[in-house]
Amino acid sequence: MLNKWLCSISLSLVVSTAFGAKVGELYDQHCKICHGADLKGGIGASLVDGQWRGDGSREFLTKVLKKGQPELGMPGFEGVLSDAEIRALVIFIREKEKAALAAPPPKPEESTGVFNVAGEKFRVETVASGFKIPWGVDFLPDGRYIVTERPGTVRIVEADGTVNKPIVGTPEVFAKGQGGMLEVAVDPDYASNGWIYLGFSDKQKRKGEEVGLTKVVRGKVEGNEWREEETLFEAPEKFYSPTGQHFGTQIVFDGEGHLFFSIGDRGRQNEAQDINRPNGKIHRINTDGSIPMDNPFRDDGFPTVWSYGNRNAQGLAMHPVTNELWESEHGPRGGDEINLIERGKNYGWPVITYGMNYNGTPITSETERPGMEQPKHYWTPSIAVSGIDFYQGYAFSSWKNHLLVGSLRQEELHLLEIEDGEVKSDTIVLEDHGRIRDVVSGPDGAIYLVVNSPDQLIRIVPAD
Repeated sequence: MLNKWLCSISLSLVVSTAFGAKVGELYDQHCKICHGADLKGGIGASLVDGQWRGDGSREFLTKVLKKGQPELGMPGFEGVLSDAEIRALVIFIREKEKAALAAPPPKPEESTGVFNVAGEKFRVETVASGFKIPWGVDFLPDGRYIVTERPGTVRIVEADGTVNKPIVGTPEVFAKGQGGMLEVAVDPDYASNGWIYLGFSDKQKRKGEEVGLTKVVRGKVEGNEWREEETLFEAPEKFYSPTGQHFGTQIVFDGEGHLFFSIGDRGRQNEAQDINRPNGKIHRINTDGSIPMDNPFRDDGFPTVWSYGNRNAQGLAMHPVTNELWESEHGPRGGDEINLIERGKNYGWPVITYGMNYNGTPITSETERPGMEQPKHYWTPSIAVSGIDFYQGYAFSSWKNHLLVGSLRQEELHLLEIEDGEVKSDTIVLEDHGRIRDVVSGPDGAIYLVVNSPDQLIRIVPAD
């Protein structure tokens, strides 16, 4: 349909399709006859060999699908397919091409177990195991770890990897779908104040039905008990939903007394554009729960909102040099994003996106619109992006201040080089060690990964 040798199908063979058809059905109806069921070619050329008459970009593919190349026998589908359906086909082709051209994953030397990737040599070690769906991790000053488990528990892990019994008295959670006990963050001044912050899906009842939404609290651990809890953020019950998806719930501090956290769109995508609702947003509060005077919608919207149009933020991280707030956003099918989050800005979901619905139906034809921010980086096909952190140690000197990005579906750890607010490169440094849920640059210079399947806390350490 699009490649170096294009199909000779007659324009008269093109038939119409109903808006909203699944992308696989669109391909079968309009493209398979020339390019084959596996996209590897037939009458027309392969769509997955990386060889294109043009540059192979999203813009190029969209143009050829719309206008065709009649001199080569390639029909145009403008007026036959909607813009959204054409956009879905572009995503579909890019997905298949990426899979066909994927490089083999980084592998260690068989004799030593040492990886040599992106200028650094490292090993992978298991720190602790025996968890039940671990979700987040942070570090205590005495060398211990604190880990959340999605079903609703929080555990202290000793420096030697011993996993203690769940802490008693932590909040009850809405443990449905993606909901549960999600984020943990140790106060930057923990040594003097002892505060630990938890982000979780809070459970309430509405007319006998359980409903949930993200809530943020802080408290102290004394012995193995949770005490002195204070509620920092809790939305009115009218905003709670019975759905079990898209809670977001990441926490990060800016060093100036503010705490940022995320709430996903909760499966109600259009509400991400409504500044009077808490879902589909990045929020900002003071660490005591009060609302900063300079929040952009303090007086004419939901007062804690910092940015909006965010689908489901899976990671938040402060750049250690610029103090910029970066976010990883779990997209639909295609369109996982890395965003630079700025005060009061609209990040577009669901009006603009580089993805489509999981079932292959279109969401929108638009990938950009005035007044809506573009991602600094995105993945099509999706990697199922998860936690992020900037590397701040010295064990891997060439990775200093680079952004570490986890992946669930692809089980990958990406290393993004960022310069002047732009992503300059994206390198896969680790693969096939489980679904990476959280990524944290440790105080010892190691890189810590919370992984599911298997449920473990692992770390990347220098080979020497």
